[in-house]
Amino acid sequence: MADENKLILLDLWKTNAWNSPFGARVRIALAEKGLDYESRKENLSDKSPLLLKMNPVKKQIPVLIHGGKPVCESLVIVEYIDEVWNHKSPLLPSDPYQRAHARFWADFVDKKIYSLGQQVWSSTGETQEAAKKELLGCFKLLESELGDNPYFVGHTFGIVDVALIPFYGWFCILEQFDINMVEECPKLIAWAYRCLQKESVSKSISDRHKDLFMEMTKKIAA
Repeated sequence: MADENKLILLDLWKTNAWNSPFGARVRIALAEKGLDYESRKENLSDKSPLLLKMNPVKKQIPVLIHGGKPVCESLVIVEYIDEVWNHKSPLLPSDPYQRAHARFWADFVDKKIYSLGQQVWSSTGETQEAAKKELLGCFKLLESELGDNPYFVGHTFGIVDVALIPFYGWFCILEQFDINMVEECPKLIAWAYRCLQKESVSKSISDRHKDLFMEMTKKIAA
């Protein structure tokens, strides 16, 4: 019989290489709650029997196994973590309207940022230009929503921050395609820097873009 409190995370994780931003969301949420868990690395070209058993529908990571029961899809997992371990570091507001508003923006990130970033990186010509324009537009919308707040729900690090920060590398990629993100979205760059100072974030995401991003942030003070 499985330990009812045991947590296992099925994920793809290599500190200095590309890692799943979706898995990073779960790692950040677990770290925010101070939870211990067993991390099991998955080879997506040779998926384990456990992954296929725990996520037979999509066969994708991340999967959080809690007491032998699987929870799939990164934002679903983040909400599950927040509901089960609600004694510390709430990731969703207690007010119903504010909670719905936060879910809306987390869903916006989920549906837009990854796919557009992939298009920018992998396409060329007019398709790439259109994707760059749309991705920058999405970041400007997010910056408008952020406003002058330190985090997306005000002064508290929450689900929208968890959803977006694993994609901070896209800021660096747009810079490589001649878009000055510090000029275009200075508040969003400052927000990402603030998030990266949190231990729960810095230890949960890839180091791949950190040096380049830190060079970008120097332009803010220049």
